[in-house]
Amino acid sequence: MERSVAQVALFTALIAVLGIIPKITLGFGVPITAQSLGVMLCGTVIGARRGTSAVLLFLVLVAIGLPLLSGGRGGLGLFVSPSAGFLIGWPVAAFATGCIVERWRSAPLMLSASLASIVGGIGVMYIFGIVGLSIALDKTLVQSTFLVSAFIPGDIVKALIAGGLTAWIALVRPASLLSRRS
Repeated sequence: MERSVAQVALFTALIAVLGIIPKITLGFGVPITAQSLGVMLCGTVIGARRGTSAVLLFLVLVAIGLPLLSGGRGGLGLFVSPSAGFLIGWPVAAFATGCIVERWRSAPLMLSASLASIVGGIGVMYIFGIVGLSIALDKTLVQSTFLVSAFIPGDIVKALIAGGLTAWIALVRPASLLSRRS
């Protein structure tokens, strides 16, 4: 129990630390940040349930006003901004990513973690992000999908980094990789 709480807190802090990397805000108000890499790692390393808990704790801290998002942003207003769909999708993305890694044990870990990050950390998150962007900017889903397509190359790189880091953690600290524990 204590170990789970510590790992949830550690991965919450990881997402926050990745916010230090400067954001690049696109013209439609959604920034490119490294924090989605943290969301992917939550699922691939500590698993679906703990990863989701870490992301939810992070979002609660942001909602109460702590400036933990890239660029020092925080507060409830972010949950009605063009980024809201992505933020709401983060816990679901961490859960989906973790579920894939937990269940797909037949593949090499780097492959399963990378593909889980693409499916969960990009695909699932984009579904929420596109819908949220569509609502916030009063655009069609097709228009919002076109806008969000600017994120794809960077997010694929983040997914590959998440796969590589997960495999590295399994190599150097196998007991820390909770997503593959029975």
